[in-house]
Amino acid sequence: MTIVDLIRLLSDGEFHSGEQLGERLGVSRAAVWKQLRKLEALGIVMEAVKGQGYRLAEPLELLDGARIVAGLSRESRGLLTRLFVEETLPSSNAFLRERFDQGAGHGEVCLVEQQSAGRGRRGRTWSTPWGRSLMLSLGWRVESGVAALEGLSLAAGVVLAEVLERHGVAPRLKWPNDVLLEQSDGGFGKLAGILVEVTGDTAGPCTVVIGMGINVDLPPAFREGLDQPAAAIHDQASGLSRNELAVELVEGLLALVANFEKESFAVWQAAWNERHAFAGREVDVLRGQERESAVAEGVDAAGNLLVRRQGELRRLAGGEISLRARS
Repeated sequence: MTIVDLIRLLSDGEFHSGEQLGERLGVSRAAVWKQLRKLEALGIVMEAVKGQGYRLAEPLELLDGARIVAGLSRESRGLLTRLFVEETLPSSNAFLRERFDQGAGHGEVCLVEQQSAGRGRRGRTWSTPWGRSLMLSLGWRVESGVAALEGLSLAAGVVLAEVLERHGVAPRLKWPNDVLLEQSDGGFGKLAGILVEVTGDTAGPCTVVIGMGINVDLPPAFREGLDQPAAAIHDQASGLSRNELAVELVEGLLALVANFEKESFAVWQAAWNERHAFAGREVDVLRGQERESAVAEGVDAAGNLLVRRQGELRRLAGGEISLRARS
């Protein structure tokens, strides 16, 4: 019995006694009780009524690999080598990097209900509640070297934005790899982060893993524990299914990586600039402990951000540079 097995039974909205759950799962009531305690530790809220049993306080949609694959177009299924759906992992990106080490990884996608050691850019942690986000990584092999991947994280942000816009969500893009939603106070909350990791030769074959962490539904209590403003898809599209989102996102990302090596970021440049959260705004540019103010403009064909400082136009590459909007 796994947590997923238990959640599937509890997700029907009906009450189930410990005895009924044990019979359905083929385990003792004591084993059921241990799993119920694990659900509580994961922040999954349950209702317990004496004489009736247990049920989830709110519906929880589990990721369904068969449903996701069935929803893909024939072309995308041809590009997809394998889809993994895992209950918990330290990191979906690390999982696919290990797959590459084993001689696999190309065209593989990993989805995970919760990561225990998820990372964002510059080593930051990415924290999510169990089963309420979409944690996705895609692996691809590129023949022409690292330089061919310039701007890939920005293009991945556009893919996500286009998917969400079809469902009435209005995301904005923050250079180089964040997706934001505007909040009622006029500020932005972080909706998603993108982490692209490349291994290999600067001029020859290399492997790339595109990782995304997307907030789908964030309970208020969880948001209160975060150290920055956060947003979730259900803030603007309450009915959007995680599985439907996964189908459309996998479809878009497979098309992106299949063509990016020959097309380059130039094809995506205009679409990114149209969604630029800080265009024309004054920002702080952070390099380690250094901070300077500038006015953000657009990105160039290589994905570098153009900023204007004291009348001089400068190009910022990725790496250890971050932006903060000035209030």
